[in-house]
Amino acid sequence: MTAPLAIQTETATTATAPPPAASQSAPGGRWPARLLWGIALAAFILLWQFGKPVADWAFKVPRDWRIPAQRWISDAMRWLLDEASFGLFTFTDLTRFIAGAIEAPYRFILGLLSTGILDGRGSSATQLLPPLSWIAVIGVAMLIGHYAGGRRLAALVGGCFAFLAVFGQWSAAMVTLASILIAVPIGILGGLLLGLAAFRWRPVEAALRPLLDLMQTVPVFAYLVPILFLFGFGPSSAIIATIVYALPPMTRISLLALRAVPEEAHELGRMTGCSKRQMTWRILVPSAMPGLMVGVNQVIMLSLNMVIIASMIGAGGLGFEVLAALRRLDIGAGFEAGLAIVALAIALDRLSQAFAARRPHHESAEERERSIAKRHPYLASGVALILISTLAGLVSAPLQAYPEALQISSGTIGSDIVGWINVHFFDQLEAVKNTLLLNVLIPFKRFLTGLPWIGVVGLLALAGFRLGGWRLALTAAALSALIALTGQWEKAMITVYLCGISVAIACLIGVPVGILAAGRERLWKAVELVIDTLQTLPSFVYLMPAVMLFRVGDFTAMIAVVAYAVAPAIRYTAYGLRRVDPHLIEAGIAAGATPWQLLTKVRLKLALPEILLGLNQTIMLALSMLVITALVGTRDLGQEVYIALTKADTGRGLVAGLAVAFIAIIADRLISAGAARLRVRLGLATAEEIR
Repeated sequence: MTAPLAIQTETATTATAPPPAASQSAPGGRWPARLLWGIALAAFILLWQFGKPVADWAFKVPRDWRIPAQRWISDAMRWLLDEASFGLFTFTDLTRFIAGAIEAPYRFILGLLSTGILDGRGSSATQLLPPLSWIAVIGVAMLIGHYAGGRRLAALVGGCFAFLAVFGQWSAAMVTLASILIAVPIGILGGLLLGLAAFRWRPVEAALRPLLDLMQTVPVFAYLVPILFLFGFGPSSAIIATIVYALPPMTRISLLALRAVPEEAHELGRMTGCSKRQMTWRILVPSAMPGLMVGVNQVIMLSLNMVIIASMIGAGGLGFEVLAALRRLDIGAGFEAGLAIVALAIALDRLSQAFAARRPHHESAEERERSIAKRHPYLASGVALILISTLAGLVSAPLQAYPEALQISSGTIGSDIVGWINVHFFDQLEAVKNTLLLNVLIPFKRFLTGLPWIGVVGLLALAGFRLGGWRLALTAAALSALIALTGQWEKAMITVYLCGISVAIACLIGVPVGILAAGRERLWKAVELVIDTLQTLPSFVYLMPAVMLFRVGDFTAMIAVVAYAVAPAIRYTAYGLRRVDPHLIEAGIAAGATPWQLLTKVRLKLALPEILLGLNQTIMLALSMLVITALVGTRDLGQEVYIALTKADTGRGLVAGLAVAFIAIIADRLISAGAARLRVRLGLATAEEIR
């Protein structure tokens, strides 16, 4: 039993003293805190109801107070492009060089997988060598799977790649895979080096933390414009955008993995006289490898999440197929391309997990004396397969490219289903849509947009102080005030309204499903498969059926956001309930608690910190999806970011993107602080551990 817990039942009541940390809830005790909240809420309501005639500045920031951040950012970008110089070369020369350095290996890998090795470019290019055949790619993928995880993994990986060929997505998938094979190694190496720097020097860690927060919360659309300006239009820009998006998790996980290396490993390095470089690369990094492979997995998954957005700036591949299908509202074609991304994600995810779990093999003296083919049988088999399949492909075209006659397409099925629903249930769908719009969405939107900004800033500061002290109070107040002072308050409130309603509905769906699945192993496996698929499907795929059923507008955006963001609510609820200490459940049963009381008084209370973390992740996914739902006519910060992208307005896009990031950071910090305090109150952690 990890901590004392009061379990109340109708027939018996057993009470225990609360843990000592529970009395440390806030300065001054519970009643002064309630009094403080009461005074603050009373002042807020008075200002909201009666303050506008005498204090209009509290509701709309005066122009004289606004910070011209958009102009500053745009001017800085123009200076970088036109005037910034390092003497021998300009800043623009540097960025173009970086783009060229990335494009060269990309073109080579693209040639191997898709176009063949070409001499020249454009229409005048001639093919020197054909690309690897579909048989060779599938075979090599299966060999890698067998090497990493055995027959089962080989069959799974082979099936995923065969799916790409059978459903006609092979060519686009190979373009996407070429981008991934460039972006992932750079993201892994960059994240590892940054993590090592943060591990070695605390000032670097302190400087990186807010930067990583911004990189993970600023919408991708917001920094597509400066990337386009700096690196031009094309696959290299898309790869750079992917790296920026996937780098933060690798950096954070690298730092955590290096810190988790046991002290015994450090002692071993010191005893053997290792230099700093040897200590890093021969002791610390190998010891941290299991944790680092988790970061590798995250880089792969995030890179695949970027393929559609990257297609907007020249990436092509599966992302372009989904985007084109969205523009045509062709749900079948979009869903097929989306499932192809899922298949690629599953294959790469399982391979990275298998390599993470694989133990290193050290060659014996006898093995070193063998021939290269016997020492490296998988490598030899792969080379032989490539050579044989290439020669066979020159003789028979179906062995080089999968025959179109054997391809399967379900393209019309999705469109037919949505069309049938529209024909038979149009009136019912419109009734549901209009009811929610008129009675829930619009009133809540008017409520939030009518609140005084200065009062909201004050309440957020008070919440930050109560949950985390002065530092969190200042963070919440400063970030929310910056949203107002940069002229983004009204659009920010619309973003909060859409995000808030979507998250509430996602939790109303996700928490009960998580509760049902937590205690039933078979059901949980089925639910886990569904939510894994939901999290790997590209976000754009959710827009197509929503638009076809409900047209454009806030309701459509809400439906897409709920579908995209519901997975963490389910996953974290089930995870929290499944890890509750069985001894506490037994204590509740012994005390005579009913199943309902066990759920509400014991299991849900102990799982509440994890449920709050699930809420946090749901909010993060909802905010990221809201930027994409700008394509269906919302009028929030996401629309502002999208307009800035279409007009190539760097300042406008970054300011709106930073406002989204500030909302995400405020929500993250407040919910995390609340979850930490709750763990202390429940006795699951001490105040010292939380700090």
